[in-house]
Amino acid sequence: MTAATILRVPASSANMGPGFDALGMALSVYLECRFRASDALRITVSGRDADSIPVTSDNLIWQTALRVAADVHGTLPPIELDIRNDIPLGKGLGSSAAALTAGVVIADRLLGLGWKPWRVLDEAARIEGHPDNVAACVLGSIVASAIDGGGVARAVRLELSERFGVGVVVPDFVLPTSTARAVLPDCYSKQDAIFNVQRGALLIAALTTGTTAAFPTALEDRMHHPYRCALVPGLDEILKLRAPGLLGCALSGAGPSILVFFEKGYEQVCDLVRQIFALHGHASEVMTAAIAQQGYEVREAD
Repeated sequence: MTAATILRVPASSANMGPGFDALGMALSVYLECRFRASDALRITVSGRDADSIPVTSDNLIWQTALRVAADVHGTLPPIELDIRNDIPLGKGLGSSAAALTAGVVIADRLLGLGWKPWRVLDEAARIEGHPDNVAACVLGSIVASAIDGGGVARAVRLELSERFGVGVVVPDFVLPTSTARAVLPDCYSKQDAIFNVQRGALLIAALTTGTTAAFPTALEDRMHHPYRCALVPGLDEILKLRAPGLLGCALSGAGPSILVFFEKGYEQVCDLVRQIFALHGHASEVMTAAIAQQGYEVREAD
């Protein structure tokens, strides 16, 4: 029997306020896959939301691996795939991006493609349709990304100032990405586009230099937050929260989870978000998820 390979992919939070479909952050919550070639497809799942992850051939990780194989005109052998998941599903924390990234890496390994991380990122972004989450999954830390005119993903990794920390508040309800995207307009005004470009640039500069004076302005948004407030009870109040040490809040991806930025030593401000969810009839949990400094990691099992 062939030796197993262990793959670990971080969760991710996209958009970060004004950086719609452009900014992403890797979080230290993980999807872990142990896999090897086999005589038949066997998938087992444990961990968070395990009952919602298919163990049949329609599993997203496996389907992604098959798609990559088809793209390179290769043939994948059946595999044994043991999935251990800690990423909440349907909560705006990049569970699908982690699965897509895992599928690309598994295909790369089993087919002997020898892809570098940039090629993995490009393939995953092409499948996902936007690069922000998968760029964080591949590169770790905070990532600014785009798709160029030739359809190739471009991404630059950034480092968060040591003065700042992040937290995630996860409510007890699911918001499908398709639902959250359906409420967005097809076009935006020139004023709203300028508003977001200004704040996106300000946010990157502030996060990397530790400039507290840029907040909360740097997290303001007109491209998705205003349209999604009706889908996330309490969101309007959460975005307006002000407290000592709190830099500001943003939807994590399409939501409903909330990304909280704070000055180090003020981690307790995350509880203010939890309290607002409670006022609107929803329980929530504060996840102690630091920024993941590494993107996906692969190693051979002992």
